Amino acid sequence: MTSTIPIGVTVNGVDHEFAEPLSIRELLTRLELPCQGVALAVDGAVFPKSRWDEPVGRGWTIEVLTAVQGG
Repeated sequence: MTSTIPIGVTVNGVDHEFAEPLSIRELLTRLELPCQGVALAVDGAVFPKSRWDEPVGRGWTIEVLTAVQGG
C-alpha cells in the first residue's frame, strides 16, 4: 500500500494541500485565481509565465500579484 504525501503550499497567505502534483497554471485554475493580467512570486522571487506549466514544489510560498492603477 502506497500513501501519497500531500503537496502543501501557501498562496496569498492561505495554506493549501493537494493530493496530487499540479502545475502553477492548474493551481490558479483550481483556486479560481486569474491566469491573465497577473504576475507570480515564488518564495519572494519573480516566477516567469514561461514556467507556469512546471510542477508546484512542496512548501512554496506563492504570491499572485495584480496590477493596480493609481492616481
